[in-house]
Amino acid sequence: MKEIVVLEWTFAPLDYFEQPIHIIRDNYEMTIDKGKVEARIEAQYFDSEPDFQMKLHELLKSRFYGASILNQKPFELSKPSMYRIHPDGRKSFTLFAEPGAMRVTGGNADLIVTGPDGKVISDSRQERIEKRNILAERVEKYRTQCPVLQGILKSWHSSFLKPENELVYLYEVRDALSEKFGGCKKACRVLKVNEDSWNTFGGFANDPSLEQGRHRGRNVGSLREATEDELTEARTFIRELIEKYLDYLESNQHP
Repeated sequence: MKEIVVLEWTFAPLDYFEQPIHIIRDNYEMTIDKGKVEARIEAQYFDSEPDFQMKLHELLKSRFYGASILNQKPFELSKPSMYRIHPDGRKSFTLFAEPGAMRVTGGNADLIVTGPDGKVISDSRQERIEKRNILAERVEKYRTQCPVLQGILKSWHSSFLKPENELVYLYEVRDALSEKFGGCKKACRVLKVNEDSWNTFGGFANDPSLEQGRHRGRNVGSLREATEDELTEARTFIRELIEKYLDYLESNQHP
């Protein structure tokens, strides 16, 4: 039996990925399931790569950021704990994980459509899981090498954590992509985004009468709360914008 290094993380919500994920790479295997992540690495390789633990943590965090594009709710990921399994089966512990503290309730309403023969035509849960996994894998692939992607995902996640400033953070995503491509019109053209939708979101986020708006300080009168329908439309636009940027990275194979 070879000596193995095991890294473990905890995360919340426990059902962030809805079903177990098993990842096999050349240098490690990782399982994500029910609030726990476990990665197993051959000790010889782990010891030869001093930064591997940090790199693996960043790749895992990227996967969570990718899932958040579809989930539209925050996550909490602990720092990793580490122990070794020696050839004789003995374990030696090095670091203990920080426990997750976030609790989120609620779920998704799913629909399964079957044909006359009983075969499944569409399964919304399975489609959602497959899409989430694709987004997670793409973010894992590009986040550490693309500062723009790092920034827009940070803004996206901050919009969940600080809802009183939600439109400020959502606008940061659009603003970063505008700067990346040298202006709004070029960003819309490259990303294949409807320019009217781009401008509609901008007008909404800059509305000085909104409590969550970017320019609320300019309104000397009373402010109103944005409606849930308005916020849902804004979130949907920005989520699709992030997805289109990931499509752009995938088709160009570079940041």
